[in-house]
Amino acid sequence: MTGLDIFALIILLVLAGTVLWLVVFLARWPGKIAEQRGHPQSDAIRMAGWLGVLTMGILWPLAFIWAHTRPWQEVRK
Repeated sequence: MTGLDIFALIILLVLAGTVLWLVVFLARWPGKIAEQRGHPQSDAIRMAGWLGVLTMGILWPLAFIWAHTRPWQEVRK
């Protein structure tokens, strides 16, 4: 292996680690928002965030919106 090959491998590993960190961050984000806002369904929102990542982002926007809404029972009070 030449020096250029080693440099390319290091760049590839850093890039892979950054992508992995970004995926985990995005998966946890709706659950953290729901928890901070005291949402009663924060566990379900957390799971929807992880399932959204597993389904390539289909459920993630739904979990994000759900984390920012208030439940219907609290709105009626």
